[in-house]
Amino acid sequence: MFNKHRSRKKFFLIPFGIAAFLLLIGWVVMLLWNAILPNVVAGVSALTYWQAVGLLVLSKILFSGFHGKPGPRPGGGMHWREKWMNMSEEERAQFKAKWRERCKKREE
Repeated sequence: MFNKHRSRKKFFLIPFGIAAFLLLIGWVVMLLWNAILPNVVAGVSALTYWQAVGLLVLSKILFSGFHGKPGPRPGGGMHWREKWMNMSEEERAQFKAKWRERCKKREE
């Protein structure tokens, strides 16, 4: 009976621990940003705490997305290196030619 009560307590404390950890990470982001970027990059101002938390959330959205589990994303399939290794020499040559053409168009 005692162990059951203890596990329930831990279950309810876990979300608060996660929230506290995320808020601490936001504070670290703010300190690092304010200590480094305004002095190094012209035109960058200091962040408030909530701006730092927002920046942390934005970077999570932009770089990780909303997929629930780690690994390949739906529709993403294999990693590019695996795709490259599975290509024939002819497919690789076609791929390289397409990318050369794209790069030439950007330079113009």
